[in-house]
Order: sequence, then C-alpha cells, then structure tokens
Amino acid sequence: MSRPGGRINLDFERVSQAVVDAARDLPVAVVGDVSNRLFSFPGGFTNYSQAALSFAGPAFTVRVRPGDNLFLHKALDVAQPGDIVVCDAGGALENAIIGEMMSRYAASRGIAAVIIDGAVRDRAGLADVPIPVIGRGVTPNGPWKSGPGEIGYPLAAGGLSVAAGDLVIGDPDGVLVLPRADAAAVIAAAQDHLKVEHQWAVQIQQKAWPRGWVDEAIAKA
Repeated sequence: MSRPGGRINLDFERVSQAVVDAARDLPVAVVGDVSNRLFSFPGGFTNYSQAALSFAGPAFTVRVRPGDNLFLHKALDVAQPGDIVVCDAGGALENAIIGEMMSRYAASRGIAAVIIDGAVRDRAGLADVPIPVIGRGVTPNGPWKSGPGEIGYPLAAGGLSVAAGDLVIGDPDGVLVLPRADAAAVIAAAQDHLKVEHQWAVQIQQKAWPRGWVDEAIAKA
C-alpha cells in the first residue's frame, strides 16, 4: 500500500539484537540520565500487565485514527517476534484500542510489548498477560474498525518522535525510546554509568558518599 493514511511499510532496519540484549539489563532511569532526559515518555502511562514488567526491542510503529484499531490488528499480524508495537492513537481515552484478547494474541506471536498512546480495556484480564501492555488510561468502550491508519512510518507517541526500528525499553519506571542510530552509544554510556551508581551504593553504605557538589551547586545558583 502506498496511499497516505493507508500505508504499510515492513522494509525498515531494526536496532541490532546485541544492543537490545544490552539494554534489557539496564534500568530505564539510568539510560535516561545518560541521554540528557529527553527521550522518556512522561508520567501517566501504566503497564496493565502484572506478569511482565520490563522489556526492550525495536519499535514497530502503527498509527490509528483515535477510537479505531483496524491497523493495530494488522500490525499484530505482521510484527516480528521481539518487536515492541508502539501505537499512536492520538492520546484519546474515549475508546479502548486494545484489550485482553488482542494482547494475548500479541503475546502468542512473540511480540515483546504493546504501547498505546490512548486507552485500553479489560484491566482484570490484562493483569496476567505475559507481556507488558501499556496505555494512558482505561475505558470499557470498545473501538471501531474502519481505518484509516499507517504501519511502519514515523509517529508521535508519549510526546516523542518514534521511527520504526528505534530502540524501545521499559521497566516499572516507564518507557524510553532511542533513535536507532544513537542507541548503541547511549547504551554503552549507560552501562558505564551503572557501574558508577554501584560504586555510589557502596559509598553510601560506608557513609563515604561525597557531598561537596551540593554546596558548590548552591553557591553557583
């Protein structure tokens, strides 16, 4: 398909598996610290699965008309195992874009997580879905299925620009998206910073954590 508003693009480069594997072992907050705190979703997004709390993988982007999930259904059919489905539903909360059955179908296909910039439903059923299902809110209202939509093209979700193939990571603190071209360097920096934080933890336990920087910062302010 090539018509805007009805396009499906499956020919995009994904962030490498090595970077995904490395990111999976890192706290999202640490990755946010080394990327200048510009690439995280804001508060207000909730993971409605209680069985799966952390994830990492390449973004599989889908944009839908608010209140309509036809192209999200198609995305779940064609995403690859390990992908993170990121759906721009316009942040609308009037209609749920995904519920328990679709989420279980996504898990059965090996999709690693589903993120909806919009609403979900079936909160009780989502609790034991084996992948994270993240949204802005809950409503019992179901969606329409008439389109339009797009798959595999850049979109905006959570206030961020997300392109297909970007690195998406998440944990109980929230969601972060790194451009594919920058992901390897940022993850390497986060690995180094995590070692520093481990050192700080030891210093705190030994009551030897340097605090002189606080007074220096106050003096400059």
